[in-house]
Amino acid sequence: MAIDTLRAGRRALILGGAGALALPWIARAQTSYRSEYKMSVVGNRPIPFAEGAFKWAELVTERSGGRINVRVYPGSQLVGGDQTRELLAMRQGVIDMAVFSTINIAPQVREVGLFQLPFLMPDHKALDALIRGEVGRDIFGVMERREVVPVAWGENGFREISNSKRAIRTPEDLRGLKIRFAAGAIFSDIYTGLGANPVQMSFADLQPALSTGAVDGQENPINLFLAFRMDTLAQKHLTIWNYVNDPLIFALSRQVMNSFSPADQALVRDCAVEAGRWQIELTRRGLGVEGGDDSSIRELRQRGVEVTVLTAAEKQAFARVTRPVYDRWAATVGAELTRKAEAAVRAAAA
Repeated sequence: MAIDTLRAGRRALILGGAGALALPWIARAQTSYRSEYKMSVVGNRPIPFAEGAFKWAELVTERSGGRINVRVYPGSQLVGGDQTRELLAMRQGVIDMAVFSTINIAPQVREVGLFQLPFLMPDHKALDALIRGEVGRDIFGVMERREVVPVAWGENGFREISNSKRAIRTPEDLRGLKIRFAAGAIFSDIYTGLGANPVQMSFADLQPALSTGAVDGQENPINLFLAFRMDTLAQKHLTIWNYVNDPLIFALSRQVMNSFSPADQALVRDCAVEAGRWQIELTRRGLGVEGGDDSSIRELRQRGVEVTVLTAAEKQAFARVTRPVYDRWAATVGAELTRKAEAAVRAAAA
């Protein structure tokens, strides 16, 4: 009995010593994480685009017990307000995490230009079929080859068109209008093909341009139109035509992801997925999706905005005019990826 007690004491001493020796290593491992991880996003609260980034950051910081401390830098301030530089800045180590607009990264990742093919996606069911299926997985694979780790999808929303001059119901109604677009040569081609005068500028420059009449109109999701009160910037006519959607990608740099333990990598992914689903729901709120709440549409009308909702036949008139643009850019996006997307959209409508 005494011998067993002695042996047990020795084992405890040895294990205790080993644990003590291990403590400094564990401490070093825990403190090897940075004091702050920088997340970039276009715009700021209360638009759903930015809310998704803040939600992701808050979930990661909270659930890691502050071990992964994420701070959001809204308004693309880490890249001087130029949202088209976020992907490059992440690859350069300036940005650790981001919620990217597919429009803003399309010039560097041609495959995400799929979502800018005019009139590819008629409704939210079609978009969901793309981002939640094989097409979405293929695009994530492309992103990963660029030292970026995509972890979840979000949605900025269908981009509707507004202007200060007249209601837009036919392609001819766009002739001569100066329309602002954010980025991407495809938008210049779309509006030129429709007879408009496209003007590229950052979102920061958009509001003064609308208020002074430097441009006649713009295209953005309805939630952003409402949040920035574009009705007070002479935007009295808005057409719901669902010509393109702007999915969002929640991502972080591969170097940052690899610096996390496997458990923390899973935590970051899980938080992104949760934030992304919440953000998509927030984006679609009030739009009457599938016959639901249409409070945002009603609010537009209450503000004195003339809202024109195109029928399927009216949308087809725009689709026919922009088909040459579609075909030209589908070749850039990739014939196989476009084929998969078209098949997924057809299946979603069946």
